[in-house]
Amino acid sequence: MTQTFPRREIGSTGLEVCTLGFGCAGIGNLYRVLEDEAAEGAVRESFAAGVRYFDTAPYYGFGLSELRLGAALRGETTPLVISTKVGRRLVPTGPQDAHVGREGYFSPRPFAPVFDYSYDAVMRSHDESLERLGVARVDILFCHDIGRLTHGADHDTRVREFLDGGYRAMRELRESGAVRAIGIGVNECEVCVELLEHCEFDCIMLAGRYTLLEQTPLETMFPLCEKRGVSVVCAGPMNSGILAAGSRAASRSHYNYAPPPPDVIERVRRLEEVCDAFEVPLQAAALQFPLAHPAVATVVAGASSGRESRRIAEMFSHPIPREFWGALRERSLVDARAPLPG
Repeated sequence: MTQTFPRREIGSTGLEVCTLGFGCAGIGNLYRVLEDEAAEGAVRESFAAGVRYFDTAPYYGFGLSELRLGAALRGETTPLVISTKVGRRLVPTGPQDAHVGREGYFSPRPFAPVFDYSYDAVMRSHDESLERLGVARVDILFCHDIGRLTHGADHDTRVREFLDGGYRAMRELRESGAVRAIGIGVNECEVCVELLEHCEFDCIMLAGRYTLLEQTPLETMFPLCEKRGVSVVCAGPMNSGILAAGSRAASRSHYNYAPPPPDVIERVRRLEEVCDAFEVPLQAAALQFPLAHPAVATVVAGASSGRESRRIAEMFSHPIPREFWGALRERSLVDARAPLPG
């Protein structure tokens, strides 16, 4: 059943996104081989459920995700919002075995990702994404995985490379109308705060940092985003899968792209206790929680099948009593400063 999801503006761009987006890492063969038909089914069922925002990246399957998203949406005339990312060049490698994982992706694409935040690399990456997607433009462009979490001791060098080159390219693309919004897509708050002091972003995609399991952005990042009028695209609401799988299936799931540690599994178990008491699916609570914060414009969740896409849309709209959220706060399972749905 097609729903009409509410829409929220990205920054002050006039661009609106629906409050539920589709994340395309899974259709790039993240963690497992996925057949083309299943990937297309995941996208098409998400669209059929009412989703009109799709996020991808060259890194996802080394171009596979963009190719599949473009193929699934080809010929669609309904207005859509698409975001992709820059910051890595795809370098030819020769033949690859799809059954051998590379950086978490089981992709047959004969390319390897190489970080490059230079002006020329960003311009070239943008052009190549348009070609793979088969579209004339994307709406939002994120700089992907910049920050100390990813680059460690090379962080300062990479930031300077971005500020002197890639950021200038992204601004030019926005000013020319080639894209409508720019920002960064990362898994850490610190680099967001750092770059907001130097850059005029419209939005930030933050993955896995504002969820039922952790709310660290409330301290500094979210207040700064609100002050600057920067929207947050909240990705990874399941923390890489643990909030979808639950504590009982934790051994087969992920947290921050790795096996979940015992303290995380215990916290999930405590969340499940409250969910059981109110007959609320954990997945529904995880999807709906982030949107209560005024800085958050949309929640982006991934799926690898049509069934998963339908389930996500259902859980996103599942009724949750106000008392449930109050119980989470009473048990100190969410930060006292976090706005709650309802």
